[in-house]
Amino acid sequence: MPLEFDSDNKHCTAVVDGVSYNSAVADVDIRTNDITHMSEALIGGHSVPITEAEADALTVYKARDLRHHTVGVESGEDSPII
Repeated sequence: MPLEFDSDNKHCTAVVDGVSYNSAVADVDIRTNDITHMSEALIGGHSVPITEAEADALTVYKARDLRHHTVGVESGEDSPII
């Protein structure tokens, strides 16, 4: 599900299940879904799964980047968990 950008007006639109969600990019929060280990954007009050390329494009237009890494090491272990 690609995002559509209006770079002139700095807005984005996502269509999920036939419903359009619109927002000024500056009002979009990009965050990490800890269960899927993927990025999602809060657009028009709805969480939308997005690619890393889409997340990066949103940050160019000043979306808030609240992502974090989900790879770590369990205490007592020396291999990463994903």
